[in-house]
Amino acid sequence: MREPAPAGNVFGMIAQFDDPDRLKDGIRRLRDQGYRRMEAHTPFPIEGLAEMLDFRDNRIAWATFAGGVLGAATGYGMQVYTNLDYVIDIGGRPLISNPAFMLITFELMVLFAVLAGIGAMLLLNRLPRLHHPLFDVPAFHMASTDRFFLVVYADDDRFDPAATRAALEALTPIGIEDVLQGEAPE
Repeated sequence: MREPAPAGNVFGMIAQFDDPDRLKDGIRRLRDQGYRRMEAHTPFPIEGLAEMLDFRDNRIAWATFAGGVLGAATGYGMQVYTNLDYVIDIGGRPLISNPAFMLITFELMVLFAVLAGIGAMLLLNRLPRLHHPLFDVPAFHMASTDRFFLVVYADDDRFDPAATRAALEALTPIGIEDVLQGEAPE
């Protein structure tokens, strides 16, 4: 899910929960109210959370697949090109031998797929990243231990600071905080 652009001053609003079921209930209730641009941060994976947040981004998988196809084509093409350009007759065997080309083809397919997947992941996550607005929230470090956070992004169509705060307060979280973009480098 894409985050709000740093052009605005407000990044979003974050609510803190102490139970994963309350987080899931909060997501369900906010989605029923029409909020769509949300993200959850939890200390461990929660089954069904991605579906609740309507997370369907397959760009990394497609980039990995494209890298694999490109790598296989490069490996196979490179061997065909070199065998046709530098002909060496070995006992009358064919110049283009598919079984002999499979090892290099497979190795380059895997190499290109992994590099494309890693590159796409870094690019789409905007990594390496020196600062993220959520790191300015004092309690956010507990997302890696025992707290569950729900972020409503400021670029949501229904986002209004007062109305969103009221909607989050209705979920009875432990705490609610505004998240500002900050001036630290992105």
